[in-house]
Amino acid sequence: MKKPQLEKIIKELHHEAYFWSRQCCGFDDEQAKDILQHVYLKILEGTAKFDEKSKVKTWLFSVVRFTASEWRKKENNHIRMEDGFDIPENAAPIIAESHEELIQMLPLRQKEVLLLVFYHGLTLEKAAEVMEIGIGSTRTHYDRGKTNLKKLILKKQAHENAR
Repeated sequence: MKKPQLEKIIKELHHEAYFWSRQCCGFDDEQAKDILQHVYLKILEGTAKFDEKSKVKTWLFSVVRFTASEWRKKENNHIRMEDGFDIPENAAPIIAESHEELIQMLPLRQKEVLLLVFYHGLTLEKAAEVMEIGIGSTRTHYDRGKTNLKKLILKKQAHENAR
């Protein structure tokens, strides 16, 4: 793909790419901007090439996710395995001001698939492509994520009603 076409795609999808970058960075605006800048450089310099095997949006989201993942590795922000996959029933009360904070409490893959499907309108198949995992794993993370998010919301509501 030629540079003018790439620039046009970047301009058209910038808004959505920014929000996906922000979500990949734990809603840190400055880090999201840095990552998005690196993504655009990769694309314009030819380091990240569109192979036309998927839709442009899916490819762009994959590049953003991969770049954010690289960034996290450099910053040593690894998720510990003991964090588990589910929200404990008797955990401390949930104190969160927004849905963004509740979503950030989910394990990484659950959070990613819910954000891709609910906020970016991708199908589970496209989300699986972006996340570079199988459709079965994507469905599992999607179902667990919805269940865990519901638990968090109910826990938050119970805490607010108890005040």
